[in-house]
Parts: sequence; C-alpha cells; structure tokens
Amino acid sequence: MTAHPVKFDKNTVITVFGASGDLAKKKTFPALFGLYREGYLDPSTKIIGYARSKLTCDDLKNRIKPFLKTPNGDKDTPKVQDFLNMLSYISGPYDTDEGYLELKSHIETFETKAGVHEPHRLFYFALPPSVFLSVAKQIKKLVYATNGITRVIVEKPLGHDLKSSRQLQKDLSPLFTEDEIFRIDHYLGKEMVKNLLPFRFGNLSIGSSWNKNNIQSIQISFKEPFGTEGRGGYFDNTGIIRDVMQNHLLQILTLLTMERPVSFDAEAVRDEKVKVLKSMAPIDVNNIIIGQYGKSEDGTKPAYLDDETVSPNSKCITFAALTFNIQNERWDGVPIIMRAGKALNDGKVEIRVQYKSVATGAFNNIPNNELVIRVQPNEAVYFKFNAKVPGLSNETQVTELDLTYATRFKNFWIPEAYEALIRDALLGDHSNFVRDDELDVSWALFTPLLEYLEGPDAPQPEIYPYGSRGPKDLSDYLRKNHFEVTKSGYTWPVTSPDSN
Repeated sequence: MTAHPVKFDKNTVITVFGASGDLAKKKTFPALFGLYREGYLDPSTKIIGYARSKLTCDDLKNRIKPFLKTPNGDKDTPKVQDFLNMLSYISGPYDTDEGYLELKSHIETFETKAGVHEPHRLFYFALPPSVFLSVAKQIKKLVYATNGITRVIVEKPLGHDLKSSRQLQKDLSPLFTEDEIFRIDHYLGKEMVKNLLPFRFGNLSIGSSWNKNNIQSIQISFKEPFGTEGRGGYFDNTGIIRDVMQNHLLQILTLLTMERPVSFDAEAVRDEKVKVLKSMAPIDVNNIIIGQYGKSEDGTKPAYLDDETVSPNSKCITFAALTFNIQNERWDGVPIIMRAGKALNDGKVEIRVQYKSVATGAFNNIPNNELVIRVQPNEAVYFKFNAKVPGLSNETQVTELDLTYATRFKNFWIPEAYEALIRDALLGDHSNFVRDDELDVSWALFTPLLEYLEGPDAPQPEIYPYGSRGPKDLSDYLRKNHFEVTKSGYTWPVTSPDSN
C-alpha cells in the first residue's frame, strides 16, 4: 500500500557523479529504481552516470542490476529493464572540460527532443570530497541550467573538522545558492527518524512529558557487529566520532530535543535544529569513554590493529560514549548519552528515553518507564511500563506497548532512506537536509573533542574484545549519567529484543 505518488517535473535529468563507485552502485541507483518501481519517478526521467572509469553503458547496467530490489528478487522483470533503459553513461575526468562538454551535449540533446523549455537538472555527488570542488566548478561552468532549476546533492564527509568544513562552504557558496545545495545525511531519510517530529508534536500525551520534569536521561546508541574488515586505512583517518556521531547520531539528537517548529516549512524545522545545537554545552572530555576493539575472546576475530592497512600504533577510536547537556528550560540537567561502536555484540540503532523513578512511597522500587525507538533493523516503537502480574498476587512486572512496523504495517511500502531523500531533493524540499549554519555549529561542538583525542597527548583508547558490549566500564558510565541499566522482572518479546 502506498500513498498517491507526487511527481516532479517531467523530463528531469539526473546525473550521478562517481557512477562506477560502491555508493552509487549500492545506494544511489537502487534508490532511483525504488522510486521508479513505486511510481515516484516519472518514466520520462533521464539518468546519466558519470565517472572516470572506462566503462560502457552496458557495463554500468550490469554492475548495478544485482542491487536493484524487486518484490520477488527477479532482476529480469519489465520494470527493471524499463529502468535500465533510462540510463546512459559518460566516461570523463572530473577536473577538465572534455567529459563535461559531452555531458552538456547529451543533456541538451535529450531536453531538445523532449521539448523542455525550463530544464530541471539534479547532480548527485557520489564522490570523495577531494573532487567536490572540481566537479562543482565544471557543473557551474558547463552544465548549469541557467534558464531552469539546478540542484546538487552532496554526500558526507562534509569536512574533517570546523576549519575544513568552513573552507568547503566558502568554496561552494560562489557556485550554488543554499537553495540549490542538498547536504545529504541518509539517517534523516530513515522512517523512524522521520517519525520523531510527528511522534513528539502530534501526540499531546508524549509531548507533555517530554522535558526535565519527567525524563531522567536519554540514550542514543549505534552498534555494529563487525569491524573495519580491511577498510581500516580509511577508517583510521576518520574514527567512530566522525563516521557516525558528528552527523547521523547528532541529527537524531536534534530531532529528539528541538522545540516545535512554527510550521512544516523546511526553514522553520531547520531553525529549531540550529537553536538546540547552540544551546548545547561544550562536550566534557572528562566524561567520555573511548575504546578500540581487540581480538575476540575466543581468538577467532581480529583486533583493529591486525588490519594491515592500519598503523600498528594507531589510537583510532572504534567505540565512544559521550554525554551532552542542553542548557535550556526544557532539558537543563538531563544527560543525553550518545554511544557508538564497531565490532560489538549486536547490530542496531536505537533511542532510549528513560523516565524518572516513582516518588517515595508505594511502588517506589519498581523499574523506570522507558520509551524505546528502534531505528534499525526492524523499525519499532515500544514503551516499557509496570503492570500487575495476573492472578491474586500484587507483584508487578515490566511489560510493553509494542508497535513493530513489520507486523503493524505489513502492506505498506516503507521507503529506503536514500529513496526518501532523493525524492525530497527532486521536489526541492530541504526539510531533511543539513543547512550550512547547522553544519557549522555541529562541527564547532565536536572539533574541540576531536583535537583533544587526536592531539600530541591523546589518551589511549581502552581495548575491548571483538563481539563484546564495549569497554568494561560502560555500565558504570551509563549509571553515572543517570541511565539505569536493569533487566529485573522483564521478559523481552521476540519483536523487541533486549539491547543492554
């Protein structure tokens, strides 16, 4: 079951730069196909892949075809073939005119045949940041739609720290307006992340309790069950904080804590995100945990330093737990814990909102209520509360109200994150994209921490076993920051597994 498709302009041209790379193959082209499959991408759309690789168009199609999702897994359906027929490919350098002149001719020939008078062109940067500026300059010089609409989707990393982020902004700003730039953070396209604002502000019962008077602490966690798997050379210059915390998890944090926007207008939403970011106290380097995974306890999984692409003396952080404090009327005194790690015992992203204990008196020894929002996998919202055990006993136990999407919304198409965000960009909706000042404030928040962790006197990360929950002091850290780790009297349902 899907909503009635809202289409953008016919004869839109989408150019995917970095078309031969993994991101384009696994995410960008499959997302475009998903939109086409569900009726959200008009068949008149032209999709052009551009990369330095010397490929034919058939080579590109054969690369991406296995990653296109169909209901029964069959890749030879008419729908797949029709989508592949919308594709073409151009091989060319990123920093000289030759390939762009061919791209210009290709686009203009298509638009002329289609009778397009006001072009609508979207350029997707599935590229490393080292070539962002070269490609941006060539687009503006040769293929910018001067008499129509030009939009550019830029992938992370959007800088390495505050200085580099500001330089990137400075370089791009003369080329494209803020309205033309869409800085993508795919977490903002995830169904449960997009649900945060309706959930908070569309339910009075939730919204009225969403403050320091009722909430004891909040935890946002990201867990991966695998390590760098031979990609340590890349990760060694990034670390877990840049990889997921400064961007993905911070986006979740802002949506959890921002005030209600005055309207659904994209700028109203992004204004509130910036406001709450500016209310955050500096990250306390004395209230963090950092770790790096070692060998698994049974010796079957390698340590981070066993990766041949990693420096043998690397202090790269593969696990971190940080606590944020928001200095405003709603949140003052409520610790917000963000933790993320690789090579852990599970793979999931979830939010835990833990309510305060019952006041002194009857029932003051029962567990805290907890609202859990599982972003991935198997999207769900469930509320842990105390109820009387059936029968003659007055004993209580923890149970739950459970909304698991896979069971509640069986007949609904839930779009992938990239599907949702590419469609937003095509429609010109910035609501779920990062604004320039938001990016600046987020880097200003994290850069002092990164400089401390990567400076000459950087602390040594604690080694934790591959496949564990993380550093041994994690439970103590959570308790110190007012998150009660308890399992007593609770039987976890199959659809909502224990995350602790």
